[in-house]
Amino acid sequence: MKSKNTSGRPLSVRLKTARGRKISSQRWLTRQLNDPYVQKAKKANYRSRAAYKLREIDDKFKILKLGAHVVDLGATPGGWCQVALERVGSQGKVIAIDLNPMEPLKDVHFICGDFTDPMVLRDLKEALGGPVNVVLSDMAASSTGHTQTDHLRIMALAEEAYLFAQEVLEVDGSLVIKVLRGGTEKEILTLMKKHFKKVSHFKPPASRADSAEMYVVATGFHP
Repeated sequence: MKSKNTSGRPLSVRLKTARGRKISSQRWLTRQLNDPYVQKAKKANYRSRAAYKLREIDDKFKILKLGAHVVDLGATPGGWCQVALERVGSQGKVIAIDLNPMEPLKDVHFICGDFTDPMVLRDLKEALGGPVNVVLSDMAASSTGHTQTDHLRIMALAEEAYLFAQEVLEVDGSLVIKVLRGGTEKEILTLMKKHFKKVSHFKPPASRADSAEMYVVATGFHP
């Protein structure tokens, strides 16, 4: 438990030892230990704090309806899948894909691979079994440490998710993709407005204040 000061507020947790850790690792661990969403996720048995981002997105935009069919791009470790399952119910369907393995999650069909690979894409579409109601993408490219390069890489993934959504979404379907603030996100917004009735920017409270990430939520798909 965290200790408390005389005002009754919890004190920050400090690392007991920094031996052998890089400064960046120490900062990350300290932030994790003091992150209220990390603590909430553990108590709720969510696989990641990111689960709360999707919960907050859905609370605002109401995209995960009972019985909906959902595909989650970049799903590992599975926090978004867990929230999707809760909200679409037993009559719904959740298909997930990621480059990295994911621990099995009951009622989620998981594919390990790159959805931009034609062979993997074929398997993914077969698993979907037809059009879906929602495409989710929390994908992020591995950081290079170069801000401009990282921005371009994540925006390229966002564009791939948008193109994929055009192929698999049901009429009036919804798309959620992660983007980074930095200018080029306006280009994909312009593209999306051609095929969705409403396109919104949203930064969920669970997204860290110092992060440039935000989400584009598009609803009312029309081919």
